[in-house]
Amino acid sequence: MATERMSRNGLTVQDLVERTGVSRTNIVQWTAEPREEYLSRAQQRHEQIRQLRAEGLSMRAIAAKVGCTVGTVHYALTRAATAGKKDIA
Repeated sequence: MATERMSRNGLTVQDLVERTGVSRTNIVQWTAEPREEYLSRAQQRHEQIRQLRAEGLSMRAIAAKVGCTVGTVHYALTRAATAGKKDIA
């Protein structure tokens, strides 16, 4: 398995399958971001979302600033709220 993510250079997985003859599964594995890196990046994004919300920004404004969907903003804020409740119980 590859330890470093390979760029698809704007090509879809299907494009690479057709160009290389390599299986779809292998293309996905070769171009996937390592889970630890993804989780770290997601955690940083969630922290940024919570900080912006604490500053008074709306969910739509946060989504536009962070470059994600309103659903992602809602998820990050809800997850933070439920995590706090679990710690108290």
